Amino acid sequence: MTARPSPLVEAYRASHPRSLALWERAARAIPGGITHDIRHLRPFPVYVERGKGPLKWDVDGHEYVDYWMGHGALILGHCYPAVVEAIQLQAARGTHLGGCHELEVRWAEVVSRLVPSAELVRFTMSGTEATHLALRLARAHTGRPRVVKFHGHFHGWHDGVVGGVNPPFDVPLSSGVPGAMLDQVLLCPPNDIKAVDALLERGDVAAVILEPAGGQSGTTPTIPGFLEELRALTTRHGVVLIFDEVITGFRYAPGGAQAYFGVTPDLTTLAKIIAGGLPGGAVTGKRPIMSLLAHRGDPAWDRSERVAHAGTFNANPLSAAAGIATLEAVADGSAQARANKLGEELRRDLADVMKRVGVPGTAFGESSIYHVSFEGRPGLAGFDRPRRQDLYHLLRCGLLLNGVDCSLFHGWVSAVHAQEHLARTVKGYEKALEAMAAEGCFKGM
Repeated sequence: MTARPSPLVEAYRASHPRSLALWERAARAIPGGITHDIRHLRPFPVYVERGKGPLKWDVDGHEYVDYWMGHGALILGHCYPAVVEAIQLQAARGTHLGGCHELEVRWAEVVSRLVPSAELVRFTMSGTEATHLALRLARAHTGRPRVVKFHGHFHGWHDGVVGGVNPPFDVPLSSGVPGAMLDQVLLCPPNDIKAVDALLERGDVAAVILEPAGGQSGTTPTIPGFLEELRALTTRHGVVLIFDEVITGFRYAPGGAQAYFGVTPDLTTLAKIIAGGLPGGAVTGKRPIMSLLAHRGDPAWDRSERVAHAGTFNANPLSAAAGIATLEAVADGSAQARANKLGEELRRDLADVMKRVGVPGTAFGESSIYHVSFEGRPGLAGFDRPRRQDLYHLLRCGLLLNGVDCSLFHGWVSAVHAQEHLARTVKGYEKALEAMAAEGCFKGM
């Protein structure tokens, strides 16, 4: 028996003909028709034409209040004037100069000024590259092979961190990863300091890596006091503590989550906001560890003990220009304060809407990030079973039909959202959730 078509999905198809045509065209040239796994949407993704401030417009002419915000990179919204001007000026001077340049020095200096752990800075082109390099540095510094990683925390797609991302946690995020590589990662429940201690007692752990505010943009929040205990524990065992601040860096506060929570790691990985919406990332941290990247003029050291790191587009001048303009604009904390306040208000209003419509679950989060969950709040160890992906895909279709865009599970509020945008957002969620309820999506939950 054929399942009855979803009215929401059919309405989405009918209202996005150009996006459908582009996706069908893309599928003939790009695997699955998408260039980032998180952009997968059933029945097909929306294709965006332009953005401005907190808004963006798709190829079918629909306007959206945007909470993707460049996957969290655009705390100042789309096309922030100072950032646009910086990019334009540098583009006229050169997009790749094939050498060192002053902007990379200025960029490193502003990062060091803002981030408590940043005694030295090395630029990469993405957050995945940053966590990959941070783990290499930790292993070189300690001479130990293994890394402790927490269930539900995401650190990019490289082989060293694909274990334990989504439940069931014994299944890696991707196929094609050698078992020997997975064996170097010790998985641990989040917020469990005793479990961490037991793993560090092994004596072969180089680093503990985590998203300091909690796994996957704080979907599973870190409990009060855990970071302080983890800092003390890793120090006692001589283990490198790595904060993955790709999401939280410059968002929770000008100095990131480490400034917000008052706990300083040994190494920090950064991306997204650091490059102002262009490709870019960084590893920062304590001088003795970061200095492992430096040439010493000693042939034996430089060849066999130094940590090697290359990258054609590292500290690209366009990214540096955008990054400097962005970081200077958020350095006083007012942008974060505004976005955090709006985030708190939006979380409260979305939770009220879900309750009013009779939808299971709630909205929650911290800083300027919100999460919508049909499974309620996660426990201390996160969600212990796969979430209802089908419902989140349907919700996103419903939101797009009502002028709101975000990821499947969460959104990032920018400093340029306003009360009118929040009001439109709440109304959009209400209509989308009502349509889902009318289809019987929540029966039996």
